[in-house]
Amino acid sequence: MSEEGRNAEELRYRALLALDVFRPDARERLVEGLHDESWRVRRAAAGGFARLPGRTVSVERLIAVLGERDETGARNASAEALVSLGAASVNPLVKLLGHADPDQRKFAADILGQLARPEAEDALVFALLEDADLNVRVAAAEALGRLGGRGGVRALERTLNDSEPLLRLSALESLAALRQPPPLADVLPLLNNPLLKRSAYRVLGLIPRLEATELVCRGLCSEVRSTREAALVALGQQAALTAPALRPGMDQAVAQVLQQLPEASGWVANALESEDLELRAGGLVVAAALRAPRLAPLVAEVAQEERLMPEVMRTLACFGPETGRELLASMGRLSFAAREAAGQVLVEMVDASFVPELVQMLDWSELDVKGVAVRALGRTGAREAVEPLAGLLTDPDMAPLAARALVSLASSHRAPVLQVLESALEQDADPAVLSALVRVGGTAKLPLVRRIARQAAVPLRATAVEVVAAVDPSGGLELARAALVDEASPVRAAAVRVLGQVGDASLSELLARALADSSLDVQLSALEAVGECGAVDRAGDLESLVRHPDGAIAFRAVRSLARLGVLRDEVLARAVEHEDHEVVKAALQADADHGGGEALALKLLGHGRWDVRAAAARVLADAGGTDCLPAMLSALSVETDTLARRALVDAVERLTGR
Repeated sequence: MSEEGRNAEELRYRALLALDVFRPDARERLVEGLHDESWRVRRAAAGGFARLPGRTVSVERLIAVLGERDETGARNASAEALVSLGAASVNPLVKLLGHADPDQRKFAADILGQLARPEAEDALVFALLEDADLNVRVAAAEALGRLGGRGGVRALERTLNDSEPLLRLSALESLAALRQPPPLADVLPLLNNPLLKRSAYRVLGLIPRLEATELVCRGLCSEVRSTREAALVALGQQAALTAPALRPGMDQAVAQVLQQLPEASGWVANALESEDLELRAGGLVVAAALRAPRLAPLVAEVAQEERLMPEVMRTLACFGPETGRELLASMGRLSFAAREAAGQVLVEMVDASFVPELVQMLDWSELDVKGVAVRALGRTGAREAVEPLAGLLTDPDMAPLAARALVSLASSHRAPVLQVLESALEQDADPAVLSALVRVGGTAKLPLVRRIARQAAVPLRATAVEVVAAVDPSGGLELARAALVDEASPVRAAAVRVLGQVGDASLSELLARALADSSLDVQLSALEAVGECGAVDRAGDLESLVRHPDGAIAFRAVRSLARLGVLRDEVLARAVEHEDHEVVKAALQADADHGGGEALALKLLGHGRWDVRAAAARVLADAGGTDCLPAMLSALSVETDTLARRALVDAVERLTGR
């Protein structure tokens, strides 16, 4: 098209988009647009009919365009417009199904299928069963496949016995689309028809019964690839629909057929690598029955499709102990999702014989692969796994995982595990090592932990304070008192957390000093601890902090006052005026949790922050009454934020339903 032609097309396109639909000739201007040579202009014209007043007149005019046999573009655009007019088009199109011209009747059936209105079902059923033209009957069958009514399903099932193969195919495809499989006896004869075979397998996949599985398995024996693939797709569908208790019977039926197919692993591998998701799902079912560990890497790769992850894990579990070695050998080539799946399986399947391969994986640069190896080493139960894991205890990335793995090994090799944990602590290892030591050594290791709390590096000292409290609460409190004057703020913060977790209101004076600490972390921990241990006499200190400019401090002050049950109305009012919206939301939630919240939530519907308005709407949804509806509807009428509007709409719907 020339530049001049493109410019002219653009002008016609824009003119239809800007058309005043109330001008007297608007409808005819749109009809003229339906006949334009440009598909863009035709589409703009089709869309314009939905804006016109007088839909009944528009439908009549559009149906007249359908009768223009030589105007294919205009007819298709007219059909699109009729769909956009919705319910107004149904009765005229039903009437068109009785037109003398079969071409007109077919158009009517096609458009009614796109509309998918239940009121058209009877007319489409009549067209399917009684129309003299095959094309009209096929169009009616396809249309009924979008409606899903009971009468349409029965008519489609009757059509499976028709003499016309194309009609039977359309009926079968529509039943599959509706996920309404016909009786098994009606499907059986269709499996021998080359034209219908693939669709017949498709509906068999919707029947989660052993008899249907046995029929599907016949397709696996076919030398025709398309038939085999149709059977695979059906198996994948059946597996998704079959109850877990019935899956063993399904697997056995598949396995029996596979005994006759030594070449099966080749085409199953192709299915697992297919771009077709349904084919991959069927490939998993057959792979599980084959129990061929060499397929494990391909099976793991299917985990890239999240929906198939459960079936991937089930299939890998069916392969047996050699699966682990296959996955280990291919770990470097697997995608990230496949590695995750392989890692879960490896951790469950490994034994002592896997240690050499797993140790080699520790040299890899990829942290996810190293993580799999560490977790798996912990499950081997092997003494030989202790030393490699010990070497990771000073690695900040791997130390927490390695410490947990050593805890697992300690059930069989307690003494060497304790030895490596203690040795690592002498080198200022990761704090996770200290927690692991106490889990393995118990209270016998508390003297060592106390010494660490006094002498080690800051991260270990902080962890030691909390570890002692977890094992020996009274001793932990004693250690925490001493740690409150530690020079390092992380240690003081850990001590304050212990006061909150295992202390009581008698520690109020200690908490007062912590609230005045120079470290923000210590202050925040103290604010939480006051609420946890019930130190009500510190309420005055907390109230003075509600106006603190640091939102983190004010937020925790509000939350602790609420936890103590002493959040007074005047303090709540100060919190609501805070500049930090998280403080405002904390106040709103505290008010709601104590049986109020309605008045404050109504006030906050006009707050400047969208998330505060949304939080207020959620509070009203839970605690408000129908008397709140006028204010909520008023707020909804001016709300511009999408998420806040959604919260308001949900709240209004819940209140109106009460």
